[in-house]
Amino acid sequence: MPKLLRYANLGAVVLPFIAFLLAVVLLWNKAVGAIDLAILIVMYLVTGLGITVGYHRLLTHRAFSVSKPVEYAFAIAGSMAVEGPPIAWVADHRLHHAHTDVEGDPHSPHVGHGSGLKGLWHAHSGWLMKTQGSAEFRKYAPDLCEDKGMRWISRNHLSFIGLSLLIPFAAGFVLHGFSLTAALWTLLWAGFVRIFFIHHVTWSINSVCHFFGRRRFDVEDKSTNVAWLALVTFGESWHHNHHAFPRSARQGLGRFELDPSAMFIWGLEKIGIAKNVVRITPERQREKLASATAAKSTAAA
Repeated sequence: MPKLLRYANLGAVVLPFIAFLLAVVLLWNKAVGAIDLAILIVMYLVTGLGITVGYHRLLTHRAFSVSKPVEYAFAIAGSMAVEGPPIAWVADHRLHHAHTDVEGDPHSPHVGHGSGLKGLWHAHSGWLMKTQGSAEFRKYAPDLCEDKGMRWISRNHLSFIGLSLLIPFAAGFVLHGFSLTAALWTLLWAGFVRIFFIHHVTWSINSVCHFFGRRRFDVEDKSTNVAWLALVTFGESWHHNHHAFPRSARQGLGRFELDPSAMFIWGLEKIGIAKNVVRITPERQREKLASATAAKSTAAA
């Protein structure tokens, strides 16, 4: 990995964390204002869904289709989460699926780092300084590499990071009565603190959801479902389900498995924006469950 990219990744991990600590110290025993909280939530929704619905289910797995302008809008929203350009993100994630929890996986907690805290740290954020960007773009994301618009968005990734910070600053400036001081507070909360939370929520899928949780399908990797992360991850923590059926637009396959991303895609489908939504029939799920039961019986014998 180039030294510049390594330092950039380190900054992306450290700076939002410092901003979060600063917010806690400065606002200890004080409540954040309703305006700042509202802007934080809106930005969290936009950038979070940009990752889960845009980068992940749309661009990586093609779990549904949209028009090119909408696809580019999702790519820009994902870029504003400060997790890398869309082409790089998609290539790394497809590499993860090609080598899940075996040699070649860029962020497994079980490969090359032991299965303890060291492995968890690598899977959570240590990989950003070591193996991020290791996937060959032309091999793992040829469809995006051939897309002129997607290449432009990836090249201008830093501009969208700036936009991700400019929007909360400008919104805070206007809604707080054109106060520069208040706008800086909004930038702290809805900008840097929001990025901090988005980062750690996303990284928890790589770490927590390959280490703790429940499993029910017959898959060879160590992916798990973690129910208590479902809401904040927009349904991404049903990660074992996802590895069982990677192209499914819905990852919360059970009746009570909350999946906000799937609900959002369903809403887009209802108004005619999303098409060709990939769904997993109950019959396919039962077949996969039967395979898992047979595998357990064989192992027990």
